Amino acid sequence: MNILLTGATGYIGRRLLLRLKQEPDVSLRVLVRNARKLNPADIGDVRVIEGDTFKCASLVRALKGIDVAYYLINLTGAGRNFSKLECQSAEIFRETCIEFGVKRIIYLSGTGDLAKASPQLRTKLEAGMILSKKPEEIQTIWLRSGLTIGSGSITFEMIEGMLRRMPFLVLPAWTRIKTNTAFVTDVVEYLCQAKNLTFDCSSVIDVGSPPLTFREMIEAMGHRMGVRKPMISIPFDFPRLSAYWLSLFTSIPYRIASVMVSGIRSGHVIDSEAPQTCFPSITPEPFDEAVRRAFIKVETDQVVSRWCDSSAGEVCDVTEVDDSATARYRDEIRGSFGALDPSAVFKSFKSIGGKAGWFTFGFLWKIRGLVDKLVGGYGMTRGRRAESDLRIGDKLDFWEVVDLQENRRLLLEAQMKLPGRAWLEFTIQGTELVVTAYFTPKGLWGVIYWYSLIPSHYFVFKDLIKSIIRKAAGE
Repeated sequence: MNILLTGATGYIGRRLLLRLKQEPDVSLRVLVRNARKLNPADIGDVRVIEGDTFKCASLVRALKGIDVAYYLINLTGAGRNFSKLECQSAEIFRETCIEFGVKRIIYLSGTGDLAKASPQLRTKLEAGMILSKKPEEIQTIWLRSGLTIGSGSITFEMIEGMLRRMPFLVLPAWTRIKTNTAFVTDVVEYLCQAKNLTFDCSSVIDVGSPPLTFREMIEAMGHRMGVRKPMISIPFDFPRLSAYWLSLFTSIPYRIASVMVSGIRSGHVIDSEAPQTCFPSITPEPFDEAVRRAFIKVETDQVVSRWCDSSAGEVCDVTEVDDSATARYRDEIRGSFGALDPSAVFKSFKSIGGKAGWFTFGFLWKIRGLVDKLVGGYGMTRGRRAESDLRIGDKLDFWEVVDLQENRRLLLEAQMKLPGRAWLEFTIQGTELVVTAYFTPKGLWGVIYWYSLIPSHYFVFKDLIKSIIRKAAGE
């Protein structure tokens, strides 16, 4: 069976790539916007094609000779036109699949009623309808999943952040509405097995575990973590205030928290027994077990993917061109590490951020992160996917890894709210560790912002260099 997987750098896509590689008699091909975001160890002999649905030549190369195509493309973060782009993308993909004789499209979205859904979910549902529009010409298996639970998932990190950081929990009315959840490993298995279904027509299949209220999810995860927080129930919804409160205390930014709250408030519940007819070998994991297994992955540093892996933008967030080279301003600090092994220094600065923090002036980074949270940004609460590993595309607090060259360079691009674009670079040059800040301002405020930070750069970067070298030396 010749299979094309799109969205292989996203939260579900990365895991599905690894699962499909285990399947016998499968020839796998992936279409990604940037191959640098794929781990070479995960790719193996998989054929990788760079491009997207809006680049005809790459889409044609990807779909020639394909039997089953997975459509996991996400454009809901592509600005104001995301709805139009998402629908256009789905239509282009369907028509190209029909042209090249693809037998089946497999699609995944959330569950919900079109009339009550948030704009983001409504767009994903509309994309499913577009992909399924011509059942007489191509079959579509459309899976609709409950809230995904697993290491690195939005729901998991949101509840964990609430329990770890909130002094007490104010629970609005929407936390008492039931909704379904789905263990991420189950979702991946449903997707994998969907390629072998013997249906003769297109189908929509809702998958998930029995429904729970958000409060029940909090209580179950709190029990697993050994954390108990005072809970205050209120009879009102306050969706916007809820989303803002969640964004302040968890790794989820306001925009995504708002979508989550809206989805739960819609109160859509599925029949969790229905998928057994189509997938008799899959028994959905209950919420408690899904949480237990997620924590094992986190505690053993084996998180495969996170909700923030994909940019969800119109274009890839990690470009082939090193945009930092075009920056208008730069500030560079150097420090010698003498006879130390350069690989030890590289390993040391590759481990910064997350739980390891930012050394002496970590409090300044936290203050900047709090300011970012207050204006709807990511802040410092995202941490890292893994404490001992980085790859291109990984998110590191309010940074993103855009270049990683073994024993030589780490380049981070800022994802905080800024009047411009900023990068932070760590390079090994001979026996020196060089930390460089780059900035391209946007308007006068950008220029003022840059010059206001220059005095702090000297102290912060000097401390970073010294601390990284001490850590490399084992001190």
